[in-house]
Amino acid sequence: MKAKNNASIYSALAANLLIAVTKFIAGGFTNSSSMISEGIHSMVDTVNQVLLLYGLKRSHKPADSTRPFGYGKELYFWSFIVSILIFGLGGGISIYQGIIHIIKPEPVTDPFWNYMVLAMSAIFEGTSLIIAIKAFDKLRNGQTWWAAIVKSKDPSSFLVLFEDGAAVLGLAIVFVFMLIGHNYNMHYMDGVASVLVGLLLVFVSAILARESRSLLMGEGIAPQTQYKIRLLVEKDEAVIRVVNILSTYQAPDDVILMLIVEFEPDIDTEDITASIERVRLAIKTEFPLIKLVFVQPQTYTRVPNNLFEIKKP
Repeated sequence: MKAKNNASIYSALAANLLIAVTKFIAGGFTNSSSMISEGIHSMVDTVNQVLLLYGLKRSHKPADSTRPFGYGKELYFWSFIVSILIFGLGGGISIYQGIIHIIKPEPVTDPFWNYMVLAMSAIFEGTSLIIAIKAFDKLRNGQTWWAAIVKSKDPSSFLVLFEDGAAVLGLAIVFVFMLIGHNYNMHYMDGVASVLVGLLLVFVSAILARESRSLLMGEGIAPQTQYKIRLLVEKDEAVIRVVNILSTYQAPDDVILMLIVEFEPDIDTEDITASIERVRLAIKTEFPLIKLVFVQPQTYTRVPNNLFEIKKP
């Protein structure tokens, strides 16, 4: 599935780079602020794809003495940077350009080339969006699109989806407002389109930043998975109950799990060690994404008056 996600990123990178150059040329010749904004949008998207690919490469770097748990969170960091770039460069500059052209509207000269660029961009961006949709659809496992995005631990899978979706919608906005402005001699419509594209990018960046931040801050496994792990561990003959479950995603395919487990009070250290090994094996077999399992024993010993006290390991 990693290769499929990378394919969607590479396709988006190639499409955005070609489109950005074309939009800037068309915007410069026709004096269209919305086309310049679209060029900025595509250029930011191009940079984003490069950063995502860099983050993916860094996240698979093996653990070393300075990063004993690996470099998986690099992907989450660069995904967060991408969301900030969409907000600052994409949304901010587009809104700024639009406001300037609303205050001082200028006629668009020879919009034919703008329409040609929009049509070509729609083909390239649409193709990239279809590839991204197909790649993400294979990851949904029957969930709704929004539920799959919220629960996904791989931001590279939905970042490209959001970017391409925003690009196609932005092209539609520019086309409609450019058509209205040209046909009805309303030159400020070009600026309005630029502002709307900017607001669209700000909205998308807010969603992406929220999801990336959650993963970067140490999001854990889902409650349903915790429940399954609890049942699995408590099947062991030496375990009374699971007191607590702590977890964090280091990468989309790398989870660290810590269990605080209450063992039978009359077993010795050797039995506890054997139980811990059984529990680790069972969890890793059932949940391949969990790479490290730490088990913290919590046992009880009898004290006078037939009471029990916690015996810390």
